[in-house]
Amino acid sequence: MMPGIDRAFLDEVLARLAVPPAPTFGALAQALRAAFPGRHISVCGEDDISPRLAPAAENAVALIYYVAAGDHCLSLTSDPAAATGIVVALRDPEEI
Repeated sequence: MMPGIDRAFLDEVLARLAVPPAPTFGALAQALRAAFPGRHISVCGEDDISPRLAPAAENAVALIYYVAAGDHCLSLTSDPAAATGIVVALRDPEEI
């Protein structure tokens, strides 16, 4: 998989998240992976990501973070050129 995530991809993901997301993290991850084949996409809750990290993009429903797969280990990164995928961190629906 070629590294690099561009803003257009983030905007497409955010557009899909503008409507109410799938009812579970797994269902949403599956739907996003089907929509964007070949991309590494994980889904979690907003509180699963350190608040010290700045999201690459966000909307009222979710925050998106870059993931890099260097040295056979996934890690969050702030570098879009090194990113091989994303983590979608859903906001608590009661706080939206």
